[in-house]
Amino acid sequence: MGSTSICVLGSANMDLVALVDRAPALGETVTGRSFVQMPGGKGSNQALAAARAGADVRMIGAVGDDVFGAAIRNMLKENGVETAGLVSVAEPTGTAHIVVDAGGGNSIVVVPGANATVAQLSESQRAVIRDCDTLLMQLELPLEVVVEAAAWARACGTRVVLTPAPVVPLSNELLATVDLLVPNEHEAALLTGVSDPTGAAQALLDDGVTAVVVTLGERGCLYLDADGATSQPAPSVTAVDTTAAGDTFVGCLAVALGEGRNLSDALGWATSAAVLSVQRVGASASMPYRAEIDAC
Repeated sequence: MGSTSICVLGSANMDLVALVDRAPALGETVTGRSFVQMPGGKGSNQALAAARAGADVRMIGAVGDDVFGAAIRNMLKENGVETAGLVSVAEPTGTAHIVVDAGGGNSIVVVPGANATVAQLSESQRAVIRDCDTLLMQLELPLEVVVEAAAWARACGTRVVLTPAPVVPLSNELLATVDLLVPNEHEAALLTGVSDPTGAAQALLDDGVTAVVVTLGERGCLYLDADGATSQPAPSVTAVDTTAAGDTFVGCLAVALGEGRNLSDALGWATSAAVLSVQRVGASASMPYRAEIDAC
């Protein structure tokens, strides 16, 4: 297996995390146990996960010309992510306001900020996508740039992996340019109106996606393509914070597939990475390094 190159087109936020015994109900105030501030955003998270898993990673997106933007850029650089495509703009850096309860569950409010300015690709950003093995995307940027990037990557022969979060309606035109769609079970149900994960995955295939992985939390994941279904269980562990589990999974899955691992190995390796992440607090702080994943 050789190294692989991944371009991540996605969001970069500063996560503001409050740890509580239980999340407040509407109109209620609760006392938190602690507060953590760390870089996040689904794009930045997936870039970091892929870099720590051993890929050559390049990030495309936007941050503000502020302390949060500088902190995110520095964190990515320190982990080996190329940030020339992460531009600085006048809008403030995006933020995510996260409440994590004692069981590891979370609720999140995202304020896009600079992320909302990424409406189209520059020629240099197109060149980065063309030169990488995989384009990894989410839906925290404007949908039009996701559509543009997916079509361009498909034309260039770059694999397109999309996490459809947060969920918005996706056209069949976009889905037809996606090689691998990675929703969680709730996102898959929202996209298709089908509650059963296998049925939802089949509906997404019928809409034009080449392959689908539905993540099932503590139950692992389900893969479906034209040749059939494969399931990957997850070992039982005590979850501390599930905030970045999905981003860790998809970042590592993109690495494994890019390195040419077979499907079973790739799903198992990515699942091991996600399991490691849920046993730690935070997004970027929870993501494992390659040696840790290999040791599982």
